[in-house]
Amino acid sequence: MKHLTAPSVLAADFANLQRDIEMLNRSQADWIHVDIMDGMFVPNISFGLPVVEAIKRYAAKPLDVHLMIVEPDRYLKAFADAGAAHITVHYEACTHLHRTIQAIKDLGCKAGVALNPHTPVALLEDIITDLDIVLIMSVNPGFGGQKFIPNTYKKIQQLKALSEVRNPDLFIEIDGGVNLQNAADLVTTGANVLVAGNFVFSSNDPVQTISSLHDITPTKFV
Repeated sequence: MKHLTAPSVLAADFANLQRDIEMLNRSQADWIHVDIMDGMFVPNISFGLPVVEAIKRYAAKPLDVHLMIVEPDRYLKAFADAGAAHITVHYEACTHLHRTIQAIKDLGCKAGVALNPHTPVALLEDIITDLDIVLIMSVNPGFGGQKFIPNTYKKIQQLKALSEVRNPDLFIEIDGGVNLQNAADLVTTGANVLVAGNFVFSSNDPVQTISSLHDITPTKFV
């Protein structure tokens, strides 16, 4: 599977959001990653349903919605109605994860689970066959621009080994500190979706930066 790119609009210019979404439409971005933060599950607040609806009005790419919130089940239908094509919830926030995943699928969305840096991949063994996406956080969630955590490579390897046996079509998504210095190694290790926020939107030419991420090739195994 050729890897995909999913720029995160958390790093976009909120005063010019339509402009930035239209830029992503013109680029080689495959998905548009939308981080939802409630100030409780993570120590930050991003944006809510009205902004997702606004993004959807202009987006020509699937909205990859990442819920960093407590009690995500309460809002699944609302985010699906707002335009989410994928909904990813955190393992750490879900008491009844299987039920949550089935609810997402019943809404017609791809279903994902995110793992914080301290959460072992092995905890997904009993649900891996039900998932479309596993998002490995390569920074502690809540803020953009953080430094990449090297242990992420080990977790990708573990998840890739599990998915090859149980779910070979799984999207293995990496979010946090992704750039051109580590992207090729991430893909080589087994990642097939790269989320990048500050690296894209702080560049002088975001369209070219997205193209560079899109066009990288695997390197030696790390």
